[in-house]
Amino acid sequence: MSTITRRIIPAIAVAGTMMLVATGCVAGENATADAESTPAGNGEWSADTLSIDFATYNPLSLVIRDQGILEDILGDDVTVEWVQSAGSNKANELLRSGSVDVGSTAGSAALLARANGSPIQVIDIYSQPEWSAIVVGPDSDITSVADLKGASVAATKGTDPYFFLLQALEEGGLSLADVEVQNLQHADGRAALDGGSVDAWAGLDPIMAAAEQESGDQLIYRNVDFNTYGFLNATEDFIDNHPDLAQAVVDAYEEARVWALENPEETATLLADVAGIDLDVATTVIQERSNLDVSGVPGDDQLAVLEKIAPVLVESGDVQGGQASVDKALSTIINDTFATKAGASE
Repeated sequence: MSTITRRIIPAIAVAGTMMLVATGCVAGENATADAESTPAGNGEWSADTLSIDFATYNPLSLVIRDQGILEDILGDDVTVEWVQSAGSNKANELLRSGSVDVGSTAGSAALLARANGSPIQVIDIYSQPEWSAIVVGPDSDITSVADLKGASVAATKGTDPYFFLLQALEEGGLSLADVEVQNLQHADGRAALDGGSVDAWAGLDPIMAAAEQESGDQLIYRNVDFNTYGFLNATEDFIDNHPDLAQAVVDAYEEARVWALENPEETATLLADVAGIDLDVATTVIQERSNLDVSGVPGDDQLAVLEKIAPVLVESGDVQGGQASVDKALSTIINDTFATKAGASE
């Protein structure tokens, strides 16, 4: 893998209390239809800086960052600023605050953000993972979701594991009122479980896979259908004003996808290095739980999954405006312009 010098800035924790007004931009609206990953007509890129996240739950972002794919596409005229996202909620905070132009989340988290007024759209799909499950300690008496009644459960609100928990509770005949949710970031949730301060954890890979191997933690409930896709999101301002850079990002993702599918062992090694986990754990995540061989073009498949989770979002009370806001978000969240142009695999 090639390495180059990069500017990496720390992730910024931004309070998500200020609500932005959604512009209601539909898929492709105002985006340059023939945008290409080359400088604009005047021979220059539309901006001299591109801020984008990387995350251990998004293996393709690690490949792009490590190999300098974006830097190669953009050349010396654009500085790529890499910001790490610790979870979908943090990526959404970074997008909302303008700290990144492009950020990676789960589909459920993107829908929640859009429904609550964050003007983002999904421009590429980076995976169809099974990255969440309900986890308990090695000596726990909890063996099913029904056993969670009265239990304390760690979960990161606004992320796929949290919405996985809500769906799992419903499946097990319980509601959110039947458990005590401790709102902890993913890594802190694992620490709380291993430390005995919570009874269960709505886990996220690769932290969850590491907990299985290192701590003997058990996955008592798995359901791939309760996991949403990996969404690569951009702000509407970025889409409208910098379509050339948006195209460059999606082109880089498609290049990284091809490489990762051809080099699963090297991809797992990269994940192990960045996440600080054992190679065997990273291999499990990449080869068994991270379906990267999926079309990058967002569309009906993703909407079908989001439509299933929409009632869960509404009932959770986490969406201001309720059903109407979720319906509007569903109708405006997809922007397939750039992935279609990139020839994303079908």
